[in-house]
Formats: sequence, C-alpha cells, structure tokens
Amino acid sequence: MKRFTQVPRQAVALTLAFGSLMPVITTAQAAEWPVKPVRILVGAPPGGTADIVARLVARELQTPLGQPVIVDYKPGAGGTIAVQSMLSSPRDGYTFLLIQKGIASEVPHAIMVSYDPFKDIVPIAQLTRSSLILVGNPNLPAKNLGELVTYVKSKPGKIDYANFGVGTRGQTMGVQFNRVAGLDAGTVSYKGSPAALQDVMGGQVPLMFDGPATSLPFIKSGKLRAYAVASPKRMAALPNVPTFSESGYPDLQDVSWMGLWSAAGVPPAIIAKTRDATLKVTQSAALRPKFEDMGMEPGTPATTDELLKDMRESYERQGALLRSINFTPD
Repeated sequence: MKRFTQVPRQAVALTLAFGSLMPVITTAQAAEWPVKPVRILVGAPPGGTADIVARLVARELQTPLGQPVIVDYKPGAGGTIAVQSMLSSPRDGYTFLLIQKGIASEVPHAIMVSYDPFKDIVPIAQLTRSSLILVGNPNLPAKNLGELVTYVKSKPGKIDYANFGVGTRGQTMGVQFNRVAGLDAGTVSYKGSPAALQDVMGGQVPLMFDGPATSLPFIKSGKLRAYAVASPKRMAALPNVPTFSESGYPDLQDVSWMGLWSAAGVPPAIIAKTRDATLKVTQSAALRPKFEDMGMEPGTPATTDELLKDMRESYERQGALLRSINFTPD
C-alpha cells in the first residue's frame, strides 16, 4: 500500500506563488542576455574543420552579442564529451556546442550514448554545408578516379581508407565506394582528420574521404591528390576535380552540415537571439568568402524542425548502411 505525505497548505501556496513568477524571471533574464562571455564548446581537437569554423564564427558573433565569445575544446569520444559538458552546464544560454550533424546521425550508431540526440540537444542554426573529397597520397600510381579504381582492384584486401572516426560518414563513404565500384578496401579509424591526413601524406594509409576545410590546403600544396568530390556539383575551390556523379557513380553524393547547438531547456527568447545573430554572421560578407575558400557553403536558414527532420533521415540511412556490414557499436 502506497503511503502519502501531506504537504502543508502554506508550502503549496508558496510553491504556486513562486512558480507563477518563473516565466517573468526567465523573460527578464532573456531580455538582458548576454551579460557575460558566451562559451562555444567544440567536440573536436584543434586543427580540424570544427575548430576552423568555430574560431571564425566566434570572432564575428562578438559584435552582435556585445560580449566575448570563447571557444572551448572538448574533444574525444566522437564529440560526446562536448555534449555531456554542455548538458551538465546551466541552461542559461551561456554554453553552446559547435559540431557536425553526425553527433546525432552517426555517433549514436558507433558509441553507446547516454543522451537522446533528438530531444536533449537542439540544433539552433546551420553554419556551413560541405561534401567529402576522396584524397590520396600523391605517390600513388593512379592519376585519376578511373585509374584509382583499377589500381585498388588489382590489390584486393591490401588497400585501406583512413577515416576521421569510427561510424562516421568518412568510414561509410568508403563502404559505399567499395560497393558501387566493386572494390575490396579496408578502413582505419583515427581520432579526427589531422592525424588521419598525416598518415595519408606519410604513405601509411593511401586513401581517405575527408572534408574540404582540412584537406584543401594539402591538395593545393601538392601533398595530397584529390580524385573526386561527393558534392552535387564541382566545388568552386577545386574546379578541376570531378564529382563522383560525373565519374559514373551518381549514388556517391554526400552533403553534411555543421551547426550551433543548445541543450534543451534554454529559454526560447535566448535561442531566438542566438539564431538571429548566427544566421547574420554566417551569411555576412566577412564569412561567406572564407567558407567558400575552404570548399564549404554558408548554411541555409533552415528551422530547428527542418534540421531535426534532416538529422532523422540521415540517422536512418547511416544505421541501415552500418547494419549491412554488421557494424556493432563500442
């Protein structure tokens, strides 16, 4: 038999009175926000795409917000360390997260996460859009994608792709390319692009699907060869590199986005202010050309609901592909 404790009437009255004031307090705080520095957590190590975008966006956000915007690195565990840090912070609008949408669509397939990626974290704004590039060590005998396919076929089971994390699109793009081109190449996972690219340039692993922000400088300096891009059309930064569609592989298209995220429960007025300021700076004349120089496009003004829909669709596709190769999470 359940036992119930009677609550004094005075306590009930006080609780109700305090509760009635909460919306007023929250609205007042939101109207004054921000009154101190804002922190953006980055779920990746310095030197990668997220780091580059975070520093650019943080610098530009300081003007509309009127406060310093600090970039705080929390790398590791596929970005989940940064997520947990944000979720353990006060829901007062002073801690946000900058990370790829893969934190919801890819990582939960690879790592047993303790949060609900579709309820506990909320995408505020899309910052950039980009597609992966198939890059290789310049000493490979293959000079173009057709020659590369022939070369990899001649060495079944002996060629590997590096990737920037277990269960990421960098890994699954290799799986997809194997299927559509009839290849037998393996995969080697790293903790981020910088370490993986070093091994590709060093010849330890010959190939990699990587994002443009990290690989473009090495392509332009001749330390990497670009074979094809997974974008719907050629990248402005790599006009001479064909798309996979042009090369006979129309199913190899990949467009992902990086976003600014919040923990659920931050006052809507603060979220709205943050979103408005973020969309203005990402579309500004100061940032647009810098994104394009890195092979990325400024994000679209997609709403949170539209971003969540895209995340769920990507989550289902990624899960189906990983299940098809009997992938099991750590």
